[in-house]
Amino acid sequence: MQQPTDFAIVPDRTSIETVEREIRFFPASAESPTSLSAVQIESWNHDGYLGPLDLFDQQLIGEIRSYFDHLLETTLAEGRDSYSISSAHLKHAPVWDLLNHPKLVSYVRDLMGEDVIGWGTHFFCKLPKDGKNVDWHQDCSYWPLTPTKAVTVWLAIDDADQDNGCMEVYTGSHQHGLIDFQQSSSTSGNVLDQSVKNPEQYGTHRLTPLVAGQISIHSDQLVHGSSPNNSQRRRCGLTLRYCPASVMAYLGWNRKGVVVSGKADPERWPGAKRPESD
Repeated sequence: MQQPTDFAIVPDRTSIETVEREIRFFPASAESPTSLSAVQIESWNHDGYLGPLDLFDQQLIGEIRSYFDHLLETTLAEGRDSYSISSAHLKHAPVWDLLNHPKLVSYVRDLMGEDVIGWGTHFFCKLPKDGKNVDWHQDCSYWPLTPTKAVTVWLAIDDADQDNGCMEVYTGSHQHGLIDFQQSSSTSGNVLDQSVKNPEQYGTHRLTPLVAGQISIHSDQLVHGSSPNNSQRRRCGLTLRYCPASVMAYLGWNRKGVVVSGKADPERWPGAKRPESD
């Protein structure tokens, strides 16, 4: 079973269901935001999505893209596919540094408060003519975290648009709690293994194109997915996952966490170390 998670520790569905969780949306209430405006925070609370936000100029994202090109070449040479570069911040120092990037963290801090944990990194890379889709799903259905306050930052390594399979969302769907889904078969062409049916009943459809170097942020309860890349261009994005330090992570997931802002209880988040590789 393929899961949208950055961890080597992947609980099965039965294990996740044994974790008692508080599943609902918690609105942001930043009184003195430093990077986001009051209008942007209001939009976040209403839509469960925010973007595009600027992060890197073209020179810097070009350097990041070159680094990813090397990772991808090595990964494919080892016989793994383009979706398998996960837990990257625990293996590659440059990805660790991206997870801790001050400007990126400042956006997240405005939504979560001072004490923030970065706990996941995963490259979602659709090669040209990839043909695979990411069916409609909610991240929270996979993650044994409580309460459900996690967010995903989606960093565009390449330009992402409708032609090469950019992310699509249903704004407002984050207000419906945990939504029923169906399991996908291994032959469905779905990168993941879940599919929310008739997502239009939960919100308003929106394409989310990004220029390389931009980011978007979405709630762990937002219904989202993406169509196949039928173009001749690659579409790679790096997902970076965050939550407040007050969140509990079960089934060993806390061992992947990094304190990127403020402080955390070391019993709850012991703090993974920066890798020495790369």
